[in-house]
Amino acid sequence: MAIKKFVQVIAKFEEDGKIIPLKVLWEDGRVFIIDRVLDMRPGVSLKVGGQGIRYTCRIQNKEVCLYYEAPKWFVEGKER
Repeated sequence: MAIKKFVQVIAKFEEDGKIIPLKVLWEDGRVFIIDRVLDMRPGVSLKVGGQGIRYTCRIQNKEVCLYYEAPKWFVEGKER
């Protein structure tokens, strides 16, 4: 079962208002650099609920969906 995992994100705010995520900071101190943002659009998480802007990102050669549900960021995490 998936859970909504809130994370800290370092992002760049462009002049036109676009938000570009750069790094994801995990609760245990790990930092994941976003290699590339592949797609950005309004989206819904069907696994854990919630909606906002869905960023499809490449992190360490894996595709990850990162959601900005103002004012928070989350990923679809695994329940422990």
